[in-house]
Amino acid sequence: MLCACSGEQFKFEDAPQSPESLATRDFSASGLSSRTGVWESKLEDVQVDEVESTLKEALSLNYEEARALLGRLEYQRGNFDAALQVFQGIDIKSLTPRMTRAIVERTLQRKPRSKGDIILPSVMSMHSVSLLLEAILLKVKSLEELGHFREAAKECKVILDIVEVALPNGMREEIVEDCKLQEMFHKALELLPNLWIKAGFLDEAITAYRRALVKPWNLDPQRISSVQKDLAATLLYGGVETSLPPHLQVWGSTTPNGNIEEAILLLLVLMQKVAFGEIKWDAEIMDHLTFALVVTGQFELLASHSEQALPGIYERAERWYLLAICYAAAGQNEVALNLLKKASGQSEAKHKPHIPALLFGAKLSSQDPKHAQCGITFARNVIDLADQVNEHFKGQAHKFLGVCYGNAARISISDSERALFQKESLTSLNSAALSRKEDPEVMFNLSLENAVQRNLDVAFDNAMMYSKMVTENSGRGWRLLALILSADRQFKDAETILEFALDEAGRLDQLELLRLKAVLQIAQERPKQAIETYRILLSLIQAKREPLSNNFVPAKSSHSENVVERNMEMAAWQDLATIYTKFGSWPDAEICVNKAKSIEFYSPKSWHATGLLFEAQSLYKEALLSFSVSLSIEPDYVPSIVSTAAVLVKLGGQSLPIARSFLMNALRLDPTNHDAWMNLGLIAKMEGALQQAADFFQAAYELKISAPVEAFT
Repeated sequence: MLCACSGEQFKFEDAPQSPESLATRDFSASGLSSRTGVWESKLEDVQVDEVESTLKEALSLNYEEARALLGRLEYQRGNFDAALQVFQGIDIKSLTPRMTRAIVERTLQRKPRSKGDIILPSVMSMHSVSLLLEAILLKVKSLEELGHFREAAKECKVILDIVEVALPNGMREEIVEDCKLQEMFHKALELLPNLWIKAGFLDEAITAYRRALVKPWNLDPQRISSVQKDLAATLLYGGVETSLPPHLQVWGSTTPNGNIEEAILLLLVLMQKVAFGEIKWDAEIMDHLTFALVVTGQFELLASHSEQALPGIYERAERWYLLAICYAAAGQNEVALNLLKKASGQSEAKHKPHIPALLFGAKLSSQDPKHAQCGITFARNVIDLADQVNEHFKGQAHKFLGVCYGNAARISISDSERALFQKESLTSLNSAALSRKEDPEVMFNLSLENAVQRNLDVAFDNAMMYSKMVTENSGRGWRLLALILSADRQFKDAETILEFALDEAGRLDQLELLRLKAVLQIAQERPKQAIETYRILLSLIQAKREPLSNNFVPAKSSHSENVVERNMEMAAWQDLATIYTKFGSWPDAEICVNKAKSIEFYSPKSWHATGLLFEAQSLYKEALLSFSVSLSIEPDYVPSIVSTAAVLVKLGGQSLPIARSFLMNALRLDPTNHDAWMNLGLIAKMEGALQQAADFFQAAYELKISAPVEAFT
């Protein structure tokens, strides 16, 4: 025998051969005696030179086996350098064809062999193939331990190449189970992507993941799911855009377009497996899916999959909270609020309060005046329940409480209740400012509430503090500051601030600030400058929609941006109609009104502008009809209520009591509307109540000199 042992070390003087090696036993079972080298009689017709060649190949194989075993021993001892040196002595390149052939021959579904059938001795045994594949795998792991990740990945790829060439259609289940071939191959499939990631080649890692998934390799469901999850994570967070290769684009137009779409499809498949019980719940899958769907804006789909989570994974309040976040992000605040009410309802009275859900409910309620009372309840609950651990929630709760009280005051029909709510609003916002001194949102809302209550000096100071606190330009902050100055009749200063803000503002903020600039110019009786400002505004909107040349493709806008642009364009046409009406240019005013209606036919302000145009032409019946259309669209639209009363006052006679009723309703909705007070004074004067008329006129004057050019809210 050529294999010599001395103590615990192998000494390779010639090609070693172990008499008990796997290959030797395999040859003996096939009718070849490795001890005597004598072929059985049934092989007498085989040429002598073929026998000699076979024997030489057998000796070479046993030498490689010995190195594989010795390398395994060194690896198990942790001697990775020594193991690597031993494995590098194995000439895998020359053995690859024989290994591939052996896998093909040994894994074929053969018919039961007769006594005359022969397995050629040159075909390597599966045990030998598995031993050599294990040697390559241990070489890969040794390189990994030594930090040579790229070389390790290349060696690991050799295993996949050998098996895939032999089994181009995947690995059948009929492969002998006691063979280590499948085990080595599966380990290599899972290891290769991780090696490429460690080496910094993420595109190669993605290719390796896909390679593991495109063919049936007998991976168990949990391992397949693990590969799918890791591929999805790499696609989402890797920062490398890799499109599917042509041979994988088998879905035509539905082929995933980019990394995120491919990752979402993989994660949806995994969620389906979880739903059917094929794999266990994995929070990481839901985390990855949440990120992917949030990035792509598919919040309703995210809510749908959150609802599919089996009971027990999330607590009920936590589930409702997550669903509320999804629906709120999708713009369905009503649905979100209903879910949050469940989280704070009687069914959860015995459970620990879910403070984030209550706080989120207060936030959503603060965005809509009709939910003001609900928001007050949410915020009060947070303040009452917050302990030392949740003390930081109190400042947020006070902020939302103050906003909700302010909203409640603006829709209140009782003067005493309105005064109480306004007081509570300022108290809560000041309390929030004490505990959250660095929160710009608190300063903004405090400034807004003071401005609404005509505390203009305090409002201005708070607005200035807000503008200093925000790290980037805030269009709404500059707008509020300009409106406060306009309420103090400082139109020039307000316009100067807008000029400065326009240079720093983003595109949408720029449109809104341009319109406010035009409104300020109208207030200063500079209609020509205002018309020019509106022209610039409309040209900016139009330029966004129309390509500048055949090669220019306009940037895509989100749905919310498109809505803002449409509303801004409509407001510009409505304002222009008002300007032309005021100066008696009826045809131009009519063109502008029709332009506004073409954007949104059922806009109360457009019909209000139509009514003003008819009123200016003394067409009072047509004006009343237009105002009634406006009020049928929005019954609480105060400008149309006041204008209806003004037309009725002009008609006089029995219309005065009806006009007074309209004006009282307008003041219930907006007590600071100076036009309503002015018309009440006219009615009182016509009825002979001169002292009352004087009081009304005085109120109208005081409100007018402190009124902004347009509403603060």
